[in-house]
Amino acid sequence: MNMATSNTTMVKICGLSDPESLRVAIDNGARYLGFVFYPKSPRAITIDTASMLCRQVPAGVKTVGLFVNPTEEELDHIMGRVSLDMIQLHGTETPEQLIAIKTKYACPVIKAFPISTTADLDAIPAYNESADWFLFDTKSTQTDGTFGGSGHVFDWAILKDKVFAKPWMLAGGLTIENVAEAITLLHPNAVDISSGVERERGIKDPNKIKDFLKTVTQKHSN
Repeated sequence: MNMATSNTTMVKICGLSDPESLRVAIDNGARYLGFVFYPKSPRAITIDTASMLCRQVPAGVKTVGLFVNPTEEELDHIMGRVSLDMIQLHGTETPEQLIAIKTKYACPVIKAFPISTTADLDAIPAYNESADWFLFDTKSTQTDGTFGGSGHVFDWAILKDKVFAKPWMLAGGLTIENVAEAITLLHPNAVDISSGVERERGIKDPNKIKDFLKTVTQKHSN
């Protein structure tokens, strides 16, 4: 099956850092598992823990490393020790940088775009050739350097009926309560959740992960 063109919305659980949450995500159908390598994030993971968790991921489930404006040295260090299938970039990386990263590490790249107004979509076409996936997240209003995982929803009407050159993920404030509405309105290729399946900031709740994945599955079985 071509994962990018499936009619079923796939799920990425981001910010994983413990074996139980990882197992629950895998057992309940998550197709992408995100590990945060941005030190300022409350979900930042150590290289040793990420390496241990990635060794437990079965074939068919993709491991994704999240970075913000990473240096070549940082990527070399992490990619040499952690088995990552994809790289997700949340900073101001240029299309040329994406191409260089894809070429060097031979893995697909997800480019994240912070969204708050329709004008934010103008930056996307420049990445049509370099990105493999797009990810649309709520634009941060924080001044502490954090990216994503805010728990806030942007105006989904900005994306309604839009067609993009690459498959895309919807992020930003998704929860068990609103994900079915998001899928109905926007038909994303995948949904990406982090804070919506936490019991406290940066700490995942396995039961919420299970319920979120069940909600997406039920949405497609109705």
